[in-house]
Amino acid sequence: MADSSRIYTAALIVIGDEILSGRTHDKNIAQIASWLGVQNIRLVEARVVADVTEAIVEAVTALRARNDYVFTTGGIGPTHDDITVDAIAEALGVPVVVHPEAREILERHYETRGGVTEARLRMARVPEGATLIPNRYTGAPGIRYDNLFIMAGVPQITAGMLDALSGQLEGGAALLSETLGCWVAESAVADLLRETEKAHASCQIGSYPFWRDGKTGANFVIRSIDAEELAACTRALAAGLADMDKPVTMGGI
Repeated sequence: MADSSRIYTAALIVIGDEILSGRTHDKNIAQIASWLGVQNIRLVEARVVADVTEAIVEAVTALRARNDYVFTTGGIGPTHDDITVDAIAEALGVPVVVHPEAREILERHYETRGGVTEARLRMARVPEGATLIPNRYTGAPGIRYDNLFIMAGVPQITAGMLDALSGQLEGGAALLSETLGCWVAESAVADLLRETEKAHASCQIGSYPFWRDGKTGANFVIRSIDAEELAACTRALAAGLADMDKPVTMGGI
């Protein structure tokens, strides 16, 4: 049973030279963060690393040590530069094997598409001891090893793998939030934000400025796992802004 007071954390490693070069724009950070939120798991860190074994090993080792879950996207395809499985197996200290169920899935998928070639068989390779994450789009499965989830980089395929994992991960305290909008410059309310957050230890206040129609404004997002503290902090911030003759818009601007 999930612990209703504990915060479960996750990290994401986005793997691929094409992301770092700017050729491909990553969309997985946002969709994985949103999906994790529904599971009551908080994404606390995301890294983008190159297709370099040492970089992947270092990231996996470091992030697994301090998070409940680690997700990776990219580098599990059929080509020579898809080295994610090998690098993660090295980080885990286990060999790479061909998963028999993954091989069967690929054989069925490619039966009318030219059959399983040596390149396609690469997509059945997993760190020894891993289980599979279903992929309803291209057949080639994702991989789960304990608290590590190895997924495709194509956002649509990633979304399908996340859907297959829905409800299977243990989550903890839900992160609640309220938003206040105000036509005010961040610099004018920096002290108020700091003092209000300090007075409500279980809350965090994020400030997100914007410029519209020649005016400066900001939305303030208050987050907490405690509903009563969240409400108290929201009231205190709204009152503080009102005292500065800066009326707020509940829900944001």
